[in-house]
Amino acid sequence: MQALLLAGGLGTRLRPLTEHLPKPMAPVVNRPWLEHLLKHLRSQGLSDFVIAVKHNADIIRNHFGDGRRLGVTIAYSQEPELLGTAGAIKHAEPLLSADRFIVVNADIIHHVDLMPLLEFHRSSGAMVTIGLTEVEDPSQYGVVQQTPSGRILRFVEKPPRHEAPSNRINAGIYVMEKETLSWIPAGRAVSIERETFPLLIRKGLPVYGCAVRGYWLDMGTHDRYLALHRDALDGKIGLQLPYPMKAEGVWIGEDTHISSHAKLIPPVVIGRGTRVERGAVLGPYAVLGEGVTVQADSRCAHAVVLPGTRLEGNRVFRHAVVAPDFMVTTRLPGDLIRQGVMQP
Repeated sequence: MQALLLAGGLGTRLRPLTEHLPKPMAPVVNRPWLEHLLKHLRSQGLSDFVIAVKHNADIIRNHFGDGRRLGVTIAYSQEPELLGTAGAIKHAEPLLSADRFIVVNADIIHHVDLMPLLEFHRSSGAMVTIGLTEVEDPSQYGVVQQTPSGRILRFVEKPPRHEAPSNRINAGIYVMEKETLSWIPAGRAVSIERETFPLLIRKGLPVYGCAVRGYWLDMGTHDRYLALHRDALDGKIGLQLPYPMKAEGVWIGEDTHISSHAKLIPPVVIGRGTRVERGAVLGPYAVLGEGVTVQADSRCAHAVVLPGTRLEGNRVFRHAVVAPDFMVTTRLPGDLIRQGVMQP
């Protein structure tokens, strides 16, 4: 079965991290999320991929090429402009050779078992099966109302919590019959949630929903991006970390220099080529990218430090995403703060 990965969005809520980076390429424990996703899907038997790209598409193309490095096949569907979820699927139609395919929104974190979803789709006779996930508070999402058999009756967009017909929301994973594409107009932006699915339901076509089991998170904010790393280091997702574990909860890449007078508080990930100077304290939940320098007496916890960053000495970096030119913190006032303003 082919899989179409939607990777063309702007990721505006994660700016400035995604200003020059496709959101699915945001590093998750020092490996692009899209690479984690491809490896996970490959482990479930999928090997034929189409990736829909737009924003900084060359970054994705250059990283993955034809997919051979990962043992898969990758073709690319280049959107001429942002076409929305359904528009991107329609634009990829010439590359979709199978009568049935799976669509995955690549900028949502899902580490789920797809086999029950595929089996449900086959047995239900659905034209489309939407993977659903259950959330504690559905008021920020589009909620589905279903029959006992799983057929979707309607979508309720961002209902008040006490009025929501269920706590099941669209997980951004769809199994589709190719005939679905005939219901999507070509050459313009089309929302699958607001236009395509409601149209199919009004026409009485079989649109079903099936709950998927596993880890799910929309990493669209800096808070969630940091929460994702906490979950990854706690083993809640099952991601393969890129470096060996040198001590319990401490993963370290090659060619690092860590002062014997530095302190590591697990869990900590330290990227290849990183230098940690005397008196520095890292962790818990510190993820340092490759080629980072942590100067003397700096403290870093509950933070993601992107490659090539220098953490100035005698500073505290906490609850933050830190890069060479910016630091986004989830605790201090203001969204964008220059590196080094947080005093110990």
